[in-house]
Amino acid sequence: MASRKRILVVMGTRPEAIKLAPLILKAKADPDRFEVLAVRTSQHREMLDQVVTYFDLPILADLNVMRKDQGLTHVTTAVLQGLQQVIASVHPDVVVVQGDTTTSFVGALAAFYENVPVAHVEAGLRTYDKQAPFPEEVYRRLTTVIADFHFAPTETARLNLLKENVPAGTIWVTGNTAIDALLLTLAKATPEPSREKAPTLLLTTHRRENHGEPMQRICEAVLILLKGFPELRVVCPVHLSPRVRQVVEPMLGSHPRVSLVEPLGYEDFVLAMNDAHIILSDSGGVQEEAPALGKPVLVLRDSTERPEAVEAGTARLVGTEVAAIVSACRELLTNPAAYRAMAQARNPFGDGHASEQILDVLARSLDSTTRHEPAAPAATPASAPPVRKRPREPALQVAMAADATTRLSSAAPNPGST
Repeated sequence: MASRKRILVVMGTRPEAIKLAPLILKAKADPDRFEVLAVRTSQHREMLDQVVTYFDLPILADLNVMRKDQGLTHVTTAVLQGLQQVIASVHPDVVVVQGDTTTSFVGALAAFYENVPVAHVEAGLRTYDKQAPFPEEVYRRLTTVIADFHFAPTETARLNLLKENVPAGTIWVTGNTAIDALLLTLAKATPEPSREKAPTLLLTTHRRENHGEPMQRICEAVLILLKGFPELRVVCPVHLSPRVRQVVEPMLGSHPRVSLVEPLGYEDFVLAMNDAHIILSDSGGVQEEAPALGKPVLVLRDSTERPEAVEAGTARLVGTEVAAIVSACRELLTNPAAYRAMAQARNPFGDGHASEQILDVLARSLDSTTRHEPAAPAATPASAPPVRKRPREPALQVAMAADATTRLSSAAPNPGST
């Protein structure tokens, strides 16, 4: 009989927690196969707290690494030291990281240093531009080099990995766990009664490359749209980053048809997306979630690591130039056929069962080196990687991690850190 596998899940930001929550909950509900532990670095403390509480995630340790005005170098060092101690104490069979944050890259690196296999959820996303997004593009490429299990959300992501000579037998196309989380949330949520209402534009922007002048242009475009469409309303959950707030609040805060709100809890944000007519966003997660709700997304970037959304017609790149944003929004507000074409396009990011597929692969592969057949028939099958084993301690010793938490917990988070 196969032994129960100990999974250590690492998270630091709200998007990571959202996308890892379904996997954690499914592993927790399957105690015959898995013991699941989670550690949080708390890069985005307040925003992460909302998700951890909402999904009732079991947290083994909170490294609380953030300090006011802390740069990426300091965050990286603090996360590496804290995670190394937790991993050395827990002796997991695998460390699971998600996406492209400081926490995900450093979590993979810390596991590698401890000779523990790494599973990368949402592997293979690429823009091939180191500065867009910065630093995420480099983080995800480096995580690929370290990872042993690559869970690609789409066929495009799988092909990216193959082009980088990642063995085909270590790649699985599972769909995106964001859809798992979305469907789980919709099943729990109580939506408002439907009624006729003015069209709403949901605006979210936070990326580093959009700080400063690009964000000013985004706000200027929104003001032009409000002037041209007297019934239009705008809802904008304002990111906690001071660099976002110092632009958005003075430019949009006094307009009577703009609602600037604090960052929404996950369920509230899902309902806000569901209530919106158009979503204007630089968020990667929104590009995945909105198609499942039938909502067009205008992406406030010049490139995206999710080209599947653009190819499927669920999203459109508009950048941050005023004229392009206004033109795209105007078309969707005045042309029903154009709106339907985006709203009814097929969602390319999965069916809500990604977490189950990931756990099945881990249960199988951590027990053996069973051959894995890649998703595309044309690819050459390859064996799953040999699994690096560490001795198992009977009890979880996290005193070293607690000591790291004490040393690193004195300062407030810097929401602008990636």
